Amino acid sequence: MSVLVIAEAGVNHNGDINLAKKLIDAAADAGADVVKFQTFVADKVVTTTAAKADYQVLSTGSDDSQFDMLKKLELSPTMHEELIKHCEKREIKFLSTAFDQKSLDYLDSLGLTLFKVPSGEITNLPFLRHVGSLGKRVVLSSGMASLEEVGDAIAVLENAGTIRKKITVLHCNTEYPTPVQDVNLRAMTTIRDAFGVAVGYSDHTRGTEVPIAAVARGASVIEKHITLDRSLPGPDQAASTEPQEFKKMIQAIRNIEQALGNGIKQASPSEAKNILIVRRSLVATKRIEAGESFTSENISAKRPGTGISPMRWDDVIDRVASRDFSPDELIEL
Repeated sequence: MSVLVIAEAGVNHNGDINLAKKLIDAAADAGADVVKFQTFVADKVVTTTAAKADYQVLSTGSDDSQFDMLKKLELSPTMHEELIKHCEKREIKFLSTAFDQKSLDYLDSLGLTLFKVPSGEITNLPFLRHVGSLGKRVVLSSGMASLEEVGDAIAVLENAGTIRKKITVLHCNTEYPTPVQDVNLRAMTTIRDAFGVAVGYSDHTRGTEVPIAAVARGASVIEKHITLDRSLPGPDQAASTEPQEFKKMIQAIRNIEQALGNGIKQASPSEAKNILIVRRSLVATKRIEAGESFTSENISAKRPGTGISPMRWDDVIDRVASRDFSPDELIEL
């Protein structure tokens, strides 16, 4: 099964429907499977006095509150409908992350079959129960979480009605951008082994090396922010990937998928034709008379590999030649 690549448009639309549609176009042109936005009602997510994160202050300034920032980034129902239609036109799947229960119900009413739990909600028991009660596929981001907290969240989803095989846990680091030394990609494997769930990776590093490496380590879902231009205003723009780089990342992911293969160690179709060329056979190193014994002095291993394999060396040594052999002639028994 192919890796699901999610282009996280998030709030990089800056409240502009036309910019949001351009993000859909960029994701589709890059070859992403899904383009994902964020659905929330600001006053249900954050208090009016909540401080911004450091990365949000760096990218948007400190003049307004987190509430004011988010209020400008809300998507209205009409905007959702327009975006879904545009996704259908571009043949890319629409997805959005809900950040409150009202938004969850709204997305459910739109017919979404996959629900994303953002990292900040992994300890939000009522929210997790609501998601779990839908019984749909769930992608659970685990940024900032301990292994125990991941297990607790999975248990809540299961107890609420979502079976484990429908849950994919994304390893994630909630810093924008994430320092490479803090990625800890091996934790993705730890999550898989601890809970027997499908795993993936949500990336906030600069560049594309880490998500590509995650695919090589078994990620079934890759999520990464996309932007038209990292210099645009907005809290997530600077840690996002521009379209051409995003496209190259997907191409690399698809190459890695093919390169992983089926796990069976055997000669591939492309290399099988070279076996007889580059392997060796037992050959005479000097003239050998009929009746003479084969020894380490009169035979050796040379290309091509069309004769007796050198792996049979011990079987051949001390055997008697049935005919004469010239130098470099393949040995026959």
